[in-house]
Amino acid sequence: MVVLSATAFLVGAMLSSAALAQQSKEDKKRSKQEKKEVQQLVKLVDGVQGGQPAPADFTVDWHNNFMKATEGKTYVPFTLSIDAAKLAANPSLAMYVRVVPKAAAAAATATDDKSKDSKGKDKKKDDYPFEDVHFFEVQPQAGGQPFQMSRAFAVPAGDYDVYIALEQEEKKGDKSPLLTTVFHRDVTVPDMWNSGLTTSSIILTKEVDRLSAPITPDEQADHPYVIGNAQIVPQTSTKLLKSGQLSLVFMIYNTGIDATTKKPDVTVEYEFYQKTGDSEKFFNKTSPQDFNAKTLPPQFDPAAGHQLVAGQTIPLATFPVGDYRLAIKVTDKTSGKTITRDVNFSVVS
Repeated sequence: MVVLSATAFLVGAMLSSAALAQQSKEDKKRSKQEKKEVQQLVKLVDGVQGGQPAPADFTVDWHNNFMKATEGKTYVPFTLSIDAAKLAANPSLAMYVRVVPKAAAAAATATDDKSKDSKGKDKKKDDYPFEDVHFFEVQPQAGGQPFQMSRAFAVPAGDYDVYIALEQEEKKGDKSPLLTTVFHRDVTVPDMWNSGLTTSSIILTKEVDRLSAPITPDEQADHPYVIGNAQIVPQTSTKLLKSGQLSLVFMIYNTGIDATTKKPDVTVEYEFYQKTGDSEKFFNKTSPQDFNAKTLPPQFDPAAGHQLVAGQTIPLATFPVGDYRLAIKVTDKTSGKTITRDVNFSVVS
């Protein structure tokens, strides 16, 4: 049996969707050059959204998760892994993010009069449920690893097109061609408010660090994986070293509340299955985790927006190299409801 330890934090604050919708003070102080770059990126996305080929001067990979936000929305933190090999040394990048509902996009292309008013002039474009701009420095990474940066958006449940345009910033005296990439992803955002007992994504983590104090709403955009007083560093690969560990964390939503204790009563079970070809066999399991009036902190209060945060950290030294499925079963004893989640991962030497 593998010796396990639960993650160090149990109480998380509800993630604010309003904080992401507000333009930061820095955004309002864009230089003329930065404003020009933003206009270029918006134009690029307009073209790709309209069917033009997407420029791809360098490679970008996408990894995202889903969490419950405020105002009935779902919070979507994402990590971009950027292959900086083709970029200049220590380049600055400008990034524009646009999130477009698929239903709205389909309606806009169904008829031509959507873009014209009664006088035949162009209509003002509708606001998108989310768009934002960021400027950041690409830092060199050890061993040729990709540079990673995380941001987030919050939208109602539904199907979306997510466009991300990246451009190497123009520097004074630099005559080299500007490198640009427009990245597109289809994203189906789940409803975490009206679907009964549910969870966030099961987030694989490199580490979870406790902060001395929660961050401010203005800081949330730059730290999308901070929950309450915990900083999550996501693991974007499911190939894990045998010498390392499987670490994961997730939130449990919409549980019942015990009428007497005013707290949830939830049990989480973890079972591991080893895969062989198209079949699998039971490998091992951990002791269940209980979240109730006896185990939760006295100050835990669902009415104040506190969330159940579950997780495990499992050393992989006793796992043979191969493929695995972790089955997570969440049982809400108050409501009698049960849900399951699967995590597929590989152990490599």
